[in-house]
Formats: sequence, structure tokens, C-alpha cells
Amino acid sequence: MVAPVLARSAADRRHERETRFYVPRPNHGAIAQIAELTAQGRKQEARLIRAMIETPTAVWLTGGTPRDAEGQARQITRQAAGKKAVPVLVLYNIPFRDCAQYSAGGATNVAEYRAWIDGVVRGIADRRAIVILEPDGLGIIPWYTTINGQLEWCQPAEADPATAAAERFAMLRYAVEQLSALPRTQVYLDGTHDGWLGVGDIADRLIKAGVQQADGFFLNVSNYRWTDRLVRYGSWISQCIELEEQVSWWNPAWCASQYYPADPNDVSTWERTDADYQQRWASVGITPDPAQMAHFVIDTSRNGQGPWTPPAGRYPDPQDWCNPPGRGLGARPTSVTNHALVDALLWIKVPGESDGQCSRGLGSGVVDPEWGRVDPPAGQWFPEQALQLAQLANPPLR
Repeated sequence: MVAPVLARSAADRRHERETRFYVPRPNHGAIAQIAELTAQGRKQEARLIRAMIETPTAVWLTGGTPRDAEGQARQITRQAAGKKAVPVLVLYNIPFRDCAQYSAGGATNVAEYRAWIDGVVRGIADRRAIVILEPDGLGIIPWYTTINGQLEWCQPAEADPATAAAERFAMLRYAVEQLSALPRTQVYLDGTHDGWLGVGDIADRLIKAGVQQADGFFLNVSNYRWTDRLVRYGSWISQCIELEEQVSWWNPAWCASQYYPADPNDVSTWERTDADYQQRWASVGITPDPAQMAHFVIDTSRNGQGPWTPPAGRYPDPQDWCNPPGRGLGARPTSVTNHALVDALLWIKVPGESDGQCSRGLGSGVVDPEWGRVDPPAGQWFPEQALQLAQLANPPLR
């Protein structure tokens, strides 16, 4: 196990200073928006945007050559080290990224991806870093048959159905091996979120991707799920992984989840799943040790108002994950979480940057009816959404 960047248990945190996370250079669109608001005399709104971009966020590395990736990783980690801060690096370049949707792209083959990872590893070297490895990398897998025997929807014609899923896991394992070998880097794999995969399904995928060699997994990247539910979901994933590790005959498909015995739409029923895990551990005579289990981090950049409930029957595909209205910034980044399995709350998705050109199922390139405009492409600044996120922050920006 690498030397920890973040506290590894509740006891550790009592004796460790809070981690200072790195604040990267802001999106140029944010600077332009601040200038425009100020010129219009809207100084309070300009102050909110400024407070938002002065909060630590992740830096996304999304492509280029291995040399490009090496240079970017070296530059960011050196800048952060100079400020005595820890950078959060998101690596987002795996082949068939986002299954050719709004954030399509990535390396073109396994060898290219491995070389790109090698470049990132050389760039980080012995400096401190937290690596978020491939958002959606385990939630969306090309030509993947789930633990329940279902062939998933991502079936790109360019990918070989016979090898695409196995190659995805192999690439992630390679990245975990190389990154976890660095002396001061922590690496987390995709754990999706509580509104998506069931616990057994994502635990099985994490195991196949090498989570036992990583520091754990991340939740809620680029989404809006409530933090308290994510903590419970993450703890169930961690327990499911640990059961598979500790009990030779255990199958992750048997793990209780937000879908059973709980009802995902009624949080009061989630106690049933908590009780199921307590009974499982008692039945095998093991008390799980949080220090030895997979930890996780949570993206709270945009979940201050929780997920969006689209108006019933209005849209063919509401796309509740795509630039939803009425959302707010969530809890500020911190390594003091008061939960033994939660290493940190982080702003991984950069708030204010668009999720893509959302159509609500009405066609490509059309006006988003929730915003009254064509949304900016993924990753570009979305001034209207940025201001709303800042205004509806929970807790409020100061």
C-alpha cells in the first residue's frame, strides 16, 4: 500500500491535518463571465462565480500523446507541490470513452492507452497526487455482459465484441498497477452512483479492474446524487468487495443493494440492506476492518440540491444527468469526512462546465427546453448553469 495522501481511518484523521487541495487555473469562460457580470453592475453574482472558481477542483487529462500527458501531469503536480497542495487528476482517455456519446474520444487501442498511462506516471513521479481513473470506465463498458447475464447497451461497431470488455478491464488493471506503484499517489476506480448500478454488479466490475490494488473507488462523478445516500451505497460496495475477498465461496451477485432488499425510491427502507450486511458478517464470523477495506471518495461539486426530477411525460428522454436545472454546488472539498471508509469529498467535475448539448430526446443540436438555448458542448463553460449552481449552493458560498 502506498503512503497515504488522505487519512485512512477515523482514528488517523484525529491526528492528521486536513489535506489542502490544489486550485487549478479557472476555465476562461468563468473569467469572461465575471468580467461581464461586473460590467453590468451585478457584483454579488460576480463574487459568487469567483468564490466557485477559487474552490479546489480536479484537473482533467483527456488525450494527447504520451509526451503531452507526461508534460501536463508534471506541470500540475509541480505547481501543486509549490503551493503545498495535493492535485486531483482525472484520467479520461480510455478507448470507447463514454461509448461515443457527448464525451466521446479516447485512445484508439490498448497499446496507445498503456503508453499514455506510462506518460502520466512519468509526469507524476514522486510528487503527491490523487488520481480519478476513467469516469464511466466501469459504468459503461463496450460489449459487456453483466454479472446477471445481460448484454449491455454499449455495442460500438468498431469494437470487437469478443475482446472489448476484457480489454477494458486489462487496461484499467494496468493503469492501477503503474499508478499505485508511485510512492505518493492514490488511485480510485469508477464506482458509478446509487442511481445506477446495483452493488453486486459494480463490486464485481471493480474487482475485475483491480480495486484491491487501488486505494478504492469514486462515486457520483459528473452527477447529482445526495451525499448521504452515496455514503451508504459506497459502504455497501466496500463490504461486498470485502466479502468476496474474505469468504472463498462468496459471489458478489448475492450482495444486498439499493435495489434489494431496499427500495431505491424510499430511503427509509435502506435499513434493510444495512441489516442484511450485518447478518452476513455475523453468519461468517468476521468483523470487517475499515482500514483493510476499499475506501472511496465522493464528487460533491454539483449535488447540493440533489438529483433533478424531470417533469412527467414532457420529454421522450429527459436526460436527468445532463445539465439539469435548479441544481447547486455541494459540500466543499475536504479530507475530514467523519466516516472511516470515505477518504474525501472532492469537486471532480468542474462546476460550470457543460455536460453536453442536451436535447431531452427531441433531436440533435436542438434548443434545450429547460434552458431555452442550445447547450454548450461537453466541457465548455455554461454561464447560465454556472450562476445557478453558485446561487443555489448548499451550503451557501461565502
